[in-house]
Amino acid sequence: MDFGFTEEQELLRESVQKLMARHAPADLIRTLEREQKFPYALYDEWVKAGLLALPFPEDIGGLGGSVVDLAIVNFEISRVSADFSMGYGGNIFCGLNILKKGSPAQVKHWLPRMMAGEIRFAIGISEPDAGSDVGAIKTFARREGDKYIVNGQKLWMTGGGLKDTVISTYVKTDRDAHYRKGLSLLLIDNDAPGVEYRKLDMLGRRCVGTYEVFFRDVEVPADRLVGVENKGWDCLMSGLQIERAVSAAGSCGAAQAIVDLATSYAKERVQFGQPIGSFQSIAHMIADMATEVDAATMLMWRAVWLASEGRDALREITMAKLYSSEVYAKVANMGVQIMGGYGLNGEFDMQRYFRDSRSATIAAGTSQTQRNLIAGLMGLKPR
Repeated sequence: MDFGFTEEQELLRESVQKLMARHAPADLIRTLEREQKFPYALYDEWVKAGLLALPFPEDIGGLGGSVVDLAIVNFEISRVSADFSMGYGGNIFCGLNILKKGSPAQVKHWLPRMMAGEIRFAIGISEPDAGSDVGAIKTFARREGDKYIVNGQKLWMTGGGLKDTVISTYVKTDRDAHYRKGLSLLLIDNDAPGVEYRKLDMLGRRCVGTYEVFFRDVEVPADRLVGVENKGWDCLMSGLQIERAVSAAGSCGAAQAIVDLATSYAKERVQFGQPIGSFQSIAHMIADMATEVDAATMLMWRAVWLASEGRDALREITMAKLYSSEVYAKVANMGVQIMGGYGLNGEFDMQRYFRDSRSATIAAGTSQTQRNLIAGLMGLKPR
């Protein structure tokens, strides 16, 4: 097992670092977050750099990158803003679902447009009564000739209200069947007649935004069905491992940024005539933070490497997602403690990392769900 990057991957990492430094400076991020605006100009730069095309095959205009490449990009974007990384990853995961489960015509129609920045994807799964319990989805699509009529509500949708967004919407198409046999995946424009959305006031991740979306007699052409009717569960599962692996990379990147911020502050902040980093209580906190972030990062790279090799890495990916998200939240809390009042002040970045971190143990599968899954893979049956 080799965790070293290739020369091309080192160049990728450096190019993303430079891109983010140039087009997402701290002052701009603070302004966008204060105004709760999406970084459309930065997104355009991602498109120009080929980051949206990275994991897709060359024969459709992609760059043929690997899961490791995706993790590198998400790690580096998240070091600057975990919020922004959600605007990157959501597109990728939905696009990969179309690549794996869509028809050749759908692949040819949708993916080049997404890679060119003409459209964005958002994923619609959660509902008021259906979070971790996907089987409780109530949004229903009724087939009428060459179209579906969709009614229902989605909640906690990342980026659902951004312009030019297509929602990968999981709906019931057979209310009587088991949820693994009665779900379907439809692609619905967020500006289609009957679609209404509302941006929610959330603790963190305010730029990409979290939305509540309503579907009221929305007409969706039948060719927007991805895969086979009632086989949406297969679509959902097809991208889950990659999503959680790349999500873990984002948590690790943001956690590393927190360690860097706390270390820099501890070297510069003088109290009682000396830098606070010279006090054992602070120095040991930072040493623990660095150690746990390194452990999470190594767990993540193992999972990503296994996934890139095409191996079933469900156990390793689940562990990486669980541990990295909890370490991220933990070191964010410690970072605020080290910086004291400055850590809570809106003029400094630590409070943003702290707020953004709190959703890491919830989004893409809660920590409790991850623990249940790990235990189940060990032959246990937790209730």
